[in-house]
Amino acid sequence: MLQLPYLYDKPFTEKLKVIHAVHPDDFRSYQTDTIRERFLLENLVQRDTVNCVYTHYDRMIIGAANPVGDTLKLGTYPNLRADNFLDRREIGIINVAGSGRIVADGKAYNLNKLDCLYIGRGTKEVTFTSHDAANPAVFYLLSAPAHTTYPTRLMTIDEAAKVKAGSPETANDRTINKYIHADGIQSCQLVMGLTILHGGSVWNTMPPHVHDRRMEAYFYFDIPEGQRVFHYMGEGQETRHILIDNYGAVASPPWSIHSGVGTASYSFIWGMGGENLDYTDMDAIRIEDIR
Repeated sequence: MLQLPYLYDKPFTEKLKVIHAVHPDDFRSYQTDTIRERFLLENLVQRDTVNCVYTHYDRMIIGAANPVGDTLKLGTYPNLRADNFLDRREIGIINVAGSGRIVADGKAYNLNKLDCLYIGRGTKEVTFTSHDAANPAVFYLLSAPAHTTYPTRLMTIDEAAKVKAGSPETANDRTINKYIHADGIQSCQLVMGLTILHGGSVWNTMPPHVHDRRMEAYFYFDIPEGQRVFHYMGEGQETRHILIDNYGAVASPPWSIHSGVGTASYSFIWGMGGENLDYTDMDAIRIEDIR
C-alpha cells in the first residue's frame, strides 16, 4: 500500500500496481484465484492513504483516498513519467462516506456523501481532507488520459441526472445518477455516475451488456457488514463471478459483461473510458441467452 507523507511536495517512489489486459479465450480457463488477481481491486480504501491501480484497459487508473488524521496529496508515480498526476490526465472523484474537502490548485470544494468532483487536465496539486476524523471521507478516484482540458466542476447528488430503472418485481428497482457524461459534466473521455438499489432489490445492470469501445469499472459501497455481492463478468455465454466485499472494485474489459447480485441492497459507482462518451453505446444480452 502507498503511505503518503503529510503534503510532501515530491513524487512517489513506489510504482503503481498494474492490471494487464486479458484475452477472452484465456479468461475461460481461469480459476477463482486467478480471476480475483487479474480483475478484482481489493483494499483500495486504507486509512490516511491514497491508493491507486493502473490498468491497461484504456489506461484507466482506479483508486481511493481516505484522509482521517492527515491531509493527503495526489502525488505522481514513476509509471506516469509526468511531473504531476494530472499533467496528461483527467480525474473523476465521488465521495462515498463522511463529508470532506478537495483542494485543486488552491480552490476548495466541499463534498458531502455522493457528491462528485471532476478535475481537468493540467491541474498541478490536489489534496484531500476530511471534515470529521470520526466520520472520515472516502473519495473514490477514476482517472483517464486526456488530450484536452475541461473545467473543474463540482456536482452534488441532487444535481445529478436521474434515471429510474428496473422494478421491485424483478428485484432490480434502482436509481441511476449520472454526473460525468455528454449532457452533464464535460470531460475528454470519462463517463461516471452511481447507482443506488432500493430496499428489497439486489440485481444491478440486468439484463447485462457489453460495449466494445469502452472499458468499465465498478466500485461497490454501502454493502452491509457480513453481506457480499456476486459480480458477474466474462462473455455473455461464458460467465464467471467474483465475490466482493464493501469498497471492492472490478476492472471490466470491453468484451466482458458487468452485472451483479447482492445478498442485501447496496450501491455502486460505474465509470468508463474509451472511444466515445455515448452512455447508451452498448450491446445488450438477453437474459435467456446468458450462459
